[in-house]
Amino acid sequence: MNSAKVILAGAGPGDPELISLKALRYLKTADVVLTDRLVSPELIKQNVSALSKVIYVGKQCSKGIHTAQKHINQLMVYYAKKGKTVLRLKGGDVSVFSNVLDELRVLKKNNISYEIIPGISCSLGAAAYSAIPLTAREYSRGVRFLTLFKTSDITSELWKDWAQTSDTLVFYMSGQKLKYLVETLLFYNVNKDKQIAVIEQASTEFQNTKVYSFNDIESIQTSEFKYVPTLIIIGKVVALHKEFAWKQEVVLPEVISYFDNHLKELQHAI
Repeated sequence: MNSAKVILAGAGPGDPELISLKALRYLKTADVVLTDRLVSPELIKQNVSALSKVIYVGKQCSKGIHTAQKHINQLMVYYAKKGKTVLRLKGGDVSVFSNVLDELRVLKKNNISYEIIPGISCSLGAAAYSAIPLTAREYSRGVRFLTLFKTSDITSELWKDWAQTSDTLVFYMSGQKLKYLVETLLFYNVNKDKQIAVIEQASTEFQNTKVYSFNDIESIQTSEFKYVPTLIIIGKVVALHKEFAWKQEVVLPEVISYFDNHLKELQHAI
């Protein structure tokens, strides 16, 4: 094995204090940091050593922001083979809807040592900061993490199962398909007792939580939900938000992107 190492770590959902102590230690000591778009820019600015090299490898395909996974793989291998400790820092958790399998394969192929450090997933951050327990007695016995990134392979049987299950459904990367999601679940006779929470920029200062029933959300335009990360939570547990919400959400005349707001400053710094 090469003496260098690549650390695959989750940085949490946005709040810079939600990173693990272990990932934070590597952030402060790594020679090279490859950081995703949804990693808190404040976390990077406050903790990366002046001797470290920070490389921004963010992705947001809906806005044409795209760093090819092949390029990210090449960067990991290139710096590791130069004897560097490389931190591949991902927003949320390292293994939930990420390209970690591609990265593991390329590291294994090149005989590069690696370590995987979990992080708080965006779904867990969104649920906690919006006071929506993902499971609760008499509300939900299970939770499913899903995505509508590709809809062509979703069968009618699966849609029917999603509509009728008592599990809480959490959809990643699906904000712009909200109308399609609602209309399809209604078609498959979703229980109208369930509610929908749309949570933008969870755990950041610009968190925005909106709750709807399946009766009134049909009139909502999907263009309203344009900031990432946007999580959609569906189930009876959503009703608990109104009773237990604890985070004061700031209502701004124009919603601001937490990550875009700091991105230029971060890019200038590196």
